[in-house]
Amino acid sequence: MPKQNIYSSIDLIKYPLVTDKTTRLLNNNQYTFIVDPKISKDEIKETIEFLFDVKVSKVNTCHLAKKKRRVGQFIGTKSHYKKAIVKLTEGYSISLFSET
Repeated sequence: MPKQNIYSSIDLIKYPLVTDKTTRLLNNNQYTFIVDPKISKDEIKETIEFLFDVKVSKVNTCHLAKKKRRVGQFIGTKSHYKKAIVKLTEGYSISLFSET
């Protein structure tokens, strides 16, 4: 199976998710990212290792359902997305917050 170009999968990692639960997971060296629904676990692992120069030991993903949103009289849906929880090996970390 040929590997996908790493530069094309960089855009599929959208942004880190920062909530109460995900900040508690930082103590276990686990980081949460919102990714494109079509990216696989292997591609997530390769991309995170390339972007942050870390070693990933485990990747867990889950598809989150569409949610209804209302703006005035219009009802729509929030777009579908996928959440990835990445566990790093011991000794590696990702700086998500600026240290000023």
